[in-house]
Formats: sequence, C-alpha cells, structure tokens
Amino acid sequence: EVLVDAKVNQRIYDAMYAEGADAWFADADGARFLKPDYDPADFEKVNDVLDVWFDSGSTHSYVLEDAKHFPGLAGFKRIVDGGRDRVMYLEGSDQHRGWFHSSLIESSGTRGRAPYDVVLTHGFTMDEKGQKMSKSLGNVVAPQDVIAKSGADILRLWVAASDYADDQRLGPAILNSFSDAYRKTRNTLRWMLGTLAHYSVVASDSPAGSRPEATWPELERLMLHRLAELDVVIRKAYATYEYAKVVTALSHFMNTELSAFYFDIRKDALYCEAPSSQKRLAALACVEQIFRCTCVWLAPILVFTTEEAWLHRYGDDGQRSVHLELFPEIPAGWRDDALAAKWEKVRRVRSVVTGALEIERAAKRIGSSLEAAPDVHIVDAELADAVSGIDLAEICITSAATIKPGAAPADAFTLPDVTGVSVVPKRAEGKRCARSWRFTADVGSDPAYPDLSARDAAAMREIDGR
Repeated sequence: EVLVDAKVNQRIYDAMYAEGADAWFADADGARFLKPDYDPADFEKVNDVLDVWFDSGSTHSYVLEDAKHFPGLAGFKRIVDGGRDRVMYLEGSDQHRGWFHSSLIESSGTRGRAPYDVVLTHGFTMDEKGQKMSKSLGNVVAPQDVIAKSGADILRLWVAASDYADDQRLGPAILNSFSDAYRKTRNTLRWMLGTLAHYSVVASDSPAGSRPEATWPELERLMLHRLAELDVVIRKAYATYEYAKVVTALSHFMNTELSAFYFDIRKDALYCEAPSSQKRLAALACVEQIFRCTCVWLAPILVFTTEEAWLHRYGDDGQRSVHLELFPEIPAGWRDDALAAKWEKVRRVRSVVTGALEIERAAKRIGSSLEAAPDVHIVDAELADAVSGIDLAEICITSAATIKPGAAPADAFTLPDVTGVSVVPKRAEGKRCARSWRFTADVGSDPAYPDLSARDAAAMREIDGR
C-alpha cells in the first residue's frame, strides 16, 4: 500500500526544492521524510528511477503554470480557458511516441485535456549528401561558423525555406545558393531605398500616398493588386507555419516581378521624368508601398536585414523598429482581377518582343534594347485589345514600338507558346538622348539642351529652375 500523507509529501517537496532530486536517495530508509509521524521500519523506501518520459511529459505543469519561476509567462491563458494564448510543442518526428505522447497521457490524466494546442514536428539536419553529421566524418556544419562567415540572416533564410517536416540538408554548396538568394533580396531592398531617398514620407503616413491609387497608371495599380494577392498568401503561410511558402512567394515577387519587370520598366520614369511628373510621383508612392509591405513581411525571417533597411528609411528614434510593426492592412480597392488578367496578356506580348531582341543582341545587331524600334504584328483579338492604349515601347524598354494589324512576314520572330504575335526587329531612328539613352527625332529641339530629347530637356529645365 502506497503511503499518501500531506505532511510527508511536504517534507519530500521541501527537501527536493532545496537540494534537488538527490535528496531522495541521500536518506537510506526515508527517516527524514517519515519521522516523527511514522516509523521507517514499517515502510519500504522505493529507489526506482522516475520514468524520464513521465518527467518530461509533466513539464507543462511547472513551466506554464508557475509564473514565479517563469515570470515571462505571467498572465498566460490558453484559448481553451478563455484567453488568447496557444501552446505549441515543437520537436523531432521521433517524439510522437515520446514527449508528445507522454505529455498527452500525463495531462489527460491530471487535467482531462491535452497540454498543447498545436504539435509541430520537424526532421533532422543532414549533410549535403543526406548523411548524418558526425565529427568523425568531418561533415558537421556548425551554426556559429555559418553566422561568423555569412551572417545570421542567411542561416535563417535557409531554415525558413526548408521543408522542416522532412530531413533537411546543409552544406557549403547549399549555403552558397542561399547566399545568392539573400543577395538578390537585399539588393532589391537596397534599390528601393535608393529610389526613395528623396521621397519624403514617414512610416505612419496613410497607405494612400500623395494621390488616390485609382488615378495611378495601370502599371502601378497592377503592383498594388499583386501586393493584395500576396497579403493573403503571406498571412496564411505564417499562420500555418509554412515559412517556405513565404520565402518562395516573396523571392519570386522581388526577383521576377519587381527587379526584372516593374523596376526595369519604371527606371526611365523614376530617373528621367521631371520631378513634378505624375507618372514619376505615382511610381515613387507605389515603390513606397512595396517597400513597406515586403520589409514587414520579411521581418520575421531576415530580422537584421529588414531592421537595417527600415531604420535607414524611417530613422532610428527608438520607436521605428520593423519588429514593432503589424502586417500592413491592404485596402480592398487594391485588388483588381480584371486589370491583372489584362496585364497577363500584355506580358505575353512583351515576352515575344524581348525574345526577338535577345536574338538581335546575340547577333550584335543591337546593344541595348533602346536601340530597337520593333514592329509588332498581333492577329489575336484579345491580345490586341489588351495592348490597345498601352505604351508598348515603354513596357518593352525600346525607343519605339509599332503595333501593326494583320499577318507578319514569314521570317518574323514568334514564340510557340504565344500564338498570334510576331515581331519584326528594327533599329530605332533619330539621335540618342544623352540623358535617357532613348533614340528620338526631337533630340536637340531645345537649344539650351542640345544633347537631350524634348522630354528630358523639359525635365532638366524644371530641375535647373529650382
């Protein structure tokens, strides 16, 4: 029969609290716990080791329910108890029969419910060949070494991009690929900071910018639509702990849709349009929104890089940390599926033009795409309607582009996956503007700026007049 006595239990508790578990084994017959209420000769003291799984399975009782020793958890209250907190148990996949199981049994027996709200399991880190890391094999990759060489954010990026449900591989070649991915993301943030250097705005400003978004050019409104789409993806991915989806979505957006498309197109307007240009101002306001969203979305992963970028943009006054920001609330009006569908068609036409120009460059017939003025034949009615009213030369980054109805010559360039579009490359006519590098017929039309096009001369006149 097991002795159950409050006084004895209290003496055991006090001894272990003061001396640790060894206090139980230091007393051979248990006299210090039994006396003066019981005779030790009447009892057998059991010295069997406490089951380690029961020991670890009861950790929730003295971690989550002891605010004195864990003051950081003071006020903790689970959702099931009417609070706002969720408990996650995070361990390797082998713990389904270990810690996760023992915790469930212990808590169900003592409290009638599971001690956790979420169980997240992960694989194990192997070397690049999928072998277990071992000092004897010399294939150990120490986090401290990676941080010292490349910085913590590259290691964090690798972790976030990994499918943690399976075993992960790590080694020099893999780290090099993530270093390259990190560099591209950092360069995109850096480019936005440079572009916004003279654009005056503070982080608390309304997301609407200086002009209503409805009046912005279609290209800017397309980028706002993409932010609205990404907001849904990013929020859901973080909420479900699918960090790899966050990395994939933002990497594609920043490298492909921003750097290789939107930013590439808008460099002319940002660098060469007059300071008062509505297109330029709309582009700056749009880049501002893109910077805010991407920086805050990336902050839980690239904690140091985003903080550096955020403080550079908005100033370090002690209250500007990106880690104090909530995810931006995206206005419902930013979503425009019809506009996105239209621009998907525009980009298909653009892909044929850029494909034709790549061949011209490879053949040394042109250098920059601004040396071209292609003829674009479109027989597909939907594609023709999509590019109607669009400055195709601006979108394709050429000095001119002429849309022509009807069939193209037999030797025109085509792409098999974009039917109904053919391109005849031609060299641009006119003189090259010394400022924008576009070839136009009006270079030198302003005697005060003989090397500039009329557009660039007007911009310089406005700048010089300030």
